[in-house]
Amino acid sequence: MTAATLTFRELRCTPVSVPLANPVRTASGEVTHAPLILLDLLTEEGVSGRAYLFTYTPLVLRPLVALLEQLAPLLQGASLAPLDLERQLDARFRLLGNTGLVTMAIAGLDMACWDALARAAGLPLCRLLGSAPRPVPAYFSQGMDGLQRGVQLAEQCVERGFTLMKIKIGYPTVAEDLAVVRAVQATLGSAAELAVDYNQSLTVPEALRRCRLLDDLNLAWIEEPTRQDDDAGHARIARELRTPLMLGENWYGTHEMARSVAAGACDLVMPDLMKIGGVSGWLRAAGIASAARLPMASHIFQEVTVHLMTATPTALRLEVLSLADPVLQQPLRVEGGMAWPSEQPGNGLEWDLDAVQRLRVG
Repeated sequence: MTAATLTFRELRCTPVSVPLANPVRTASGEVTHAPLILLDLLTEEGVSGRAYLFTYTPLVLRPLVALLEQLAPLLQGASLAPLDLERQLDARFRLLGNTGLVTMAIAGLDMACWDALARAAGLPLCRLLGSAPRPVPAYFSQGMDGLQRGVQLAEQCVERGFTLMKIKIGYPTVAEDLAVVRAVQATLGSAAELAVDYNQSLTVPEALRRCRLLDDLNLAWIEEPTRQDDDAGHARIARELRTPLMLGENWYGTHEMARSVAAGACDLVMPDLMKIGGVSGWLRAAGIASAARLPMASHIFQEVTVHLMTATPTALRLEVLSLADPVLQQPLRVEGGMAWPSEQPGNGLEWDLDAVQRLRVG
């Protein structure tokens, strides 16, 4: 069997609701369960590719499954060439626009295609991309957990050997932001740096007011202080701060990334594998970051992204935020603050079928 012989046959979509060990709280709301769509791409040659999508809200599970099930017959009999399939599907949505659920669906198919190709070649995904399995520096990503819980999580961060932690802020007052940040930093001590994420919760004037007060605290970065599509606003904030500004998890496609980078809207970039366009989109994003000499971190989808970080020229840190662990036979290996790509053929995703059946919805 060679990767060149694979032919698309069928796509199976399984929606699940996965309970999170530590609910993700932001200034915009709370996620207690991860609504995921598990994808199994079957080929005529008997090789399967796997991926999953994260819909943030269960309201989107059924619409996205329906879209994927409508797309699958269009690909029946097609050669499993991710870039060709991407072009084919993108052309069908040119008038509507390739964004939102369309981008997510195409990205999921792309991820599953790359997994199948790596499995057929008998290689871990990173090797198929020209890299090799090696440990990737990771960071401990947490939510908006308040002062007491934030300190407890900071203790966990140090115990697990991470040298960077991220928390979400955007409390009702800047005094609360500062109190939580200082308490967490005091707990981390010299063992780890701290980054903060506002999750787009501030206006530009309020972002400037709060971020100036954070500017003397030696943070690793400040993430998305205002609306993700406000490049001019973020560029203004970036110019006025010494602390690096991080953007990227909400870019839908590399055209949005290129626009932000050209506007000078950030100092660091963080594409989301699902929103940037899957593995194919990530590779284009890595090229943009490399050309602009911007360090590039990741956003969720850790099991697949860890492979891609080994092939990213300006790789910074892998976000460790476990969404899929309860439905996986083998969760991502993270030890001493480092994440290790699976060395099995493919991206390493294997479903725990008993757990999948238990957590399935609809």
